[in-house]
Amino acid sequence: MTICPCGSGRGFDECCAPILAGNPASGPEALMRSRYSAFVKGDVDYLDRTLAPEALADYDRSETETLVKEARWQGLEVRSSTMDADSGTGQVEFVARYTVRTKPFVHHELASFRRQDGQWLYVDGVMNPRPAPRVAAKVGRNDPCPCGSGQKYKKCCGA
Repeated sequence: MTICPCGSGRGFDECCAPILAGNPASGPEALMRSRYSAFVKGDVDYLDRTLAPEALADYDRSETETLVKEARWQGLEVRSSTMDADSGTGQVEFVARYTVRTKPFVHHELASFRRQDGQWLYVDGVMNPRPAPRVAAKVGRNDPCPCGSGQKYKKCCGA
């Protein structure tokens, strides 16, 4: 049994191989993992088939073929995955590591997916996504202290 390149820890024949062969992915994460396996295995036709129509506008097949030939894939890390079954949409944040001619690369993306006609498709992605900035409420000098003492901030923690 060969381990699936997608990093699931399962065998390739029970993980991504059936999806690459044409069985529908169960959700966005399964599709993302199978697309990574397609890059590793060199299945450019599968990568074409799993793109949403609007994603084809920016797609360059020859560029993908070059990447598939030259890259040595190091691994996939899925950081988060969400799916809204009602709307048929989902997102997967992932990091794919690979080398091209001994130069290391890291591809970090928040990818969006959509279910269309029973198949999950890659729609688009945001490279190097950043978490939302933390927002802290500003406490005025004469406001009640947020520690709960009942005193004004300037007489308590703001002193």
